[in-house]
Amino acid sequence: MNTSQAYAMRIHAYGDVEQMRYEAIAVPPPGRGEVQLRQHAAGINYLDTYHRRGVFPLPALPGALGVEGAGVVIAVGEGVTRFRKGDRVAYACRPIGSYASLRNLPDQHLLHLHPEVSYEQAAAATLQGLTAHMLLRRVAPLHAGQTVLIHAAAGGLGSLLAQWASRDGAHVIGTVGSEAKAALALQNGCHEVILYNDEPFAEGVKRLTGGAGVDVVFEGLGGAVFHQSLTVLKPFGHLVNLGQVTEGLPTVPLAELGPARSLTVSVPGIFAYVATHPDLQTAADTLFGMIARRELKVHIGGAFALRDAAQAHAALQSRATTGSLILLPEQLS
Repeated sequence: MNTSQAYAMRIHAYGDVEQMRYEAIAVPPPGRGEVQLRQHAAGINYLDTYHRRGVFPLPALPGALGVEGAGVVIAVGEGVTRFRKGDRVAYACRPIGSYASLRNLPDQHLLHLHPEVSYEQAAAATLQGLTAHMLLRRVAPLHAGQTVLIHAAAGGLGSLLAQWASRDGAHVIGTVGSEAKAALALQNGCHEVILYNDEPFAEGVKRLTGGAGVDVVFEGLGGAVFHQSLTVLKPFGHLVNLGQVTEGLPTVPLAELGPARSLTVSVPGIFAYVATHPDLQTAADTLFGMIARRELKVHIGGAFALRDAAQAHAALQSRATTGSLILLPEQLS
């Protein structure tokens, strides 16, 4: 069996960024139902830091990180009919291991990429864009005239959510940590922004809404931000938790939700959405079409060589970045 040489950023033990190693690997031919992909870009997501630290353990060590990428099909295994050599594709799915220049993937969740969407855009926006699709089409559909609060509105997911929610007719309030991020959030669909270092966001929401509050909150921090977000919801409001960057997912007594205020809380998972969606390609076509038509702007806040993935993780965890971060694997002849 002939194998191909590639490079991957892997870990042999859980821990900080010093555990990440740039290594040569051998990739076998694709098996039945698999596609071999030459990767042109890989997405960096906060989930990857959880995998690196062992918060969510990898299936085995050593192992590569990453769940998102884009590239070109260079070989297909037996039984694959949806793809052929030369197809441009993207994905946001398990198995983990997108921090690599070459890999094999099951074809079932691989997505055809719109010809006018670049590999870099796809790597920056497929996971977060499908997450936005899940949130705004299934979890918390917005109606014209509703008000939504988006935490971290200058980040990759936050900026896509703000643009999409604004297009759906919602009034969008974003929280950010600096004047520079505020300017970016306003460019990306927010109607108003709250600088949380200058004003507690709960007070800012009450000021901007005349005390009425908001219909929906999207937050990915957990902990105190989660609990404070409950206080700014209107009756029958909906709080959607997207992650636990700071303090983990809190416990919420049901008495805090109702019956007086009749609140709803959701903790949706994108991989459950990907795995169960009846037509994921159609959802992706909606996303990629909006990007191609420039109805959604993809902001790439930093592009790092694959070998510099540790620097990218450090930048992400600093919370000083804007938009999405991507990795660019070295292309071997």
